[in-house]
Amino acid sequence: MGSTKYVFVTGGVTSSLGKGIVSASLGRLLKARGYEVTIQKLDPYINVDPGTLNPYEHGECYVTDDGAETDLDLGHYERFLDIQTSQANNVTTGRIYQSVINKERRGDYLGKTVQIIPHITDEIKRRVTLLGRKGEFDIIITEIGGTVGDIESLPYIEAVRQLRWDLGLENTVFIHLTLVPYLSASGELKTKPTQHSVKELLENGIQPDVLVLRSEHELDKDLRKKVALFCNVEKDAVIQSIDVSTIYEVPLLMKEEGLDVMVLKKLKLDSSESPDLKDWKTFVDRLKSSTKEIRIALVGKYVELHDSYKSIIESLSHAGVMNNVKVKVDCIHSEEVSADNVAEKFEGYNGILVAPGFGDRGIEGKIVSVNYARENKVPFLGICLGLQCAIIEFARNVIGYEDAHSTEMDSNTKHPVIDLMEEQKGVTRKGGTMRLGGYACELDEGSIVAEAYQAKVVRERHRHRYEFNNEFLEIFREHGMVPTGINPENGLVEIMEQPAHPWFVGTQFHPEYRSTALNPHPLFVAFIKAAIKNLK
Repeated sequence: MGSTKYVFVTGGVTSSLGKGIVSASLGRLLKARGYEVTIQKLDPYINVDPGTLNPYEHGECYVTDDGAETDLDLGHYERFLDIQTSQANNVTTGRIYQSVINKERRGDYLGKTVQIIPHITDEIKRRVTLLGRKGEFDIIITEIGGTVGDIESLPYIEAVRQLRWDLGLENTVFIHLTLVPYLSASGELKTKPTQHSVKELLENGIQPDVLVLRSEHELDKDLRKKVALFCNVEKDAVIQSIDVSTIYEVPLLMKEEGLDVMVLKKLKLDSSESPDLKDWKTFVDRLKSSTKEIRIALVGKYVELHDSYKSIIESLSHAGVMNNVKVKVDCIHSEEVSADNVAEKFEGYNGILVAPGFGDRGIEGKIVSVNYARENKVPFLGICLGLQCAIIEFARNVIGYEDAHSTEMDSNTKHPVIDLMEEQKGVTRKGGTMRLGGYACELDEGSIVAEAYQAKVVRERHRHRYEFNNEFLEIFREHGMVPTGINPENGLVEIMEQPAHPWFVGTQFHPEYRSTALNPHPLFVAFIKAAIKNLK
């Protein structure tokens, strides 16, 4: 399987401890030392991918350049490491079982009984080592979703247990992330949940090499010594992960704790030189020290769950650092916006962003929000459905098509300014059938977007079925809403602008998927710059 080394990250005690952030932080540290690193996610749910999952269930669906609909943690991986992930970086139980069942139907197993062990575990092992076979990476970090003890996670735990012996002890490291809760009544930090979690991992045949302890309070030497003693790890391998004000501080804290040094030691790799985190530290310092603040209203329909718009919120934060300003994002539920309260809802905001989504719930609130931004000259960015709402609003209130709509919402409209893409007609299956992944976009010279990108052609990621109806293109031009980004292959409109407005841009693609901490997306940078000009 080559010389690639593997780091496996598991979680215990409770979910949502931040395995993805710890994995991404370790990746950042290893990359800063000159190692070629990537990260992959193993998700225990039976969905083939998160594309059919409601954002309330799982947060946003992240899209890679090669068209994979993946877990949102891949967004963290890309934002922290400045890398591109792919189909191979996200594996689900659904995909594993689908592959095994397809092999069984073809007769690949020659009449054998198909079982969890070895057939399912062998397929997991094949997927885990797929990236390593390319020979491009020195270290691959694998995050195993869920919590140790979950029935769904057991095949993954067994598979990586076997991989330790397949790959060799010096080529694998197991990191276990757990919670050390604080009991305010007794004023104590309790290690028993961590001990039980490690015990459960041991029952499955895995001895963790490193423990990362998530806590709200500092862990003293005695507590670390106790954990090391009862969990059979070195004292230096007990790493503290204390709560911080921003996730981007975590790599710096992990460096102080020596997580990367311990991992390299276990992998028998050189750790003599310190990682170069100068740019990262500058980013974090600017993020925390900005005194000027602007307010952005993010209008969406899944705002109850913060992770539904994770990439957008992080992209705004990246752009804020680039503009040396703190961006305060308030999520506003589109169902709660109406013509009667819109002025009150958006009072004091320096910019309005209308977010992506599907279905007609809350659509009128988004259209009203666009109308407010257009008429009051508030900097506006519409993404995917946000662009479509801007087109519908313009058709209704400027061109005069009162019934203008998207055929997604109203199939009987006489003015279908947004319509199902030609290649989507006849598609009945929901999973993985949208226009997905990276496509080229040619920019109009002199446009807002051309100035922002400083390029003539860009490549952006998509996730949609409906598109601007080109039958209405000329009448939109005549009334002052112009296409400034076009797909060169099929002529589809990718970007619309309103030149009479100080800053009004809608994109059919998702620019948030390409913004990273050290390379903010130019459209978000330009949007925040326009919002600063609108500061009152």
